[in-house]
Amino acid sequence: FQLNQDKTNLATLRNIQGLHAPLKLQMEFRAVKQVQRLPFLHSSNMALDTLRGNDECIGFEDILNDPSQSEVMGEPHMMMEYKLGLL
Repeated sequence: FQLNQDKTNLATLRNIQGLHAPLKLQMEFRAVKQVQRLPFLHSSNMALDTLRGNDECIGFEDILNDPSQSEVMGEPHMMMEYKLGLL
């Protein structure tokens, strides 16, 4: 659903403001997706929600979030070693 909504919004933006507006927005999306926290910290992706306009919406995932994305922190040293390929 989100992918179709993004495509529609970008097409509308292109028709209204020209080609530069959706290109700039896509570059901002790509830059925001590259920013990550350490592997043992949960990321809320607040910047991506702000760009999409979802920062003021309360959805199902805000109330009853997936248990695999809980705020329980794992063992930081083990997770960093795994990410770096040292294990």
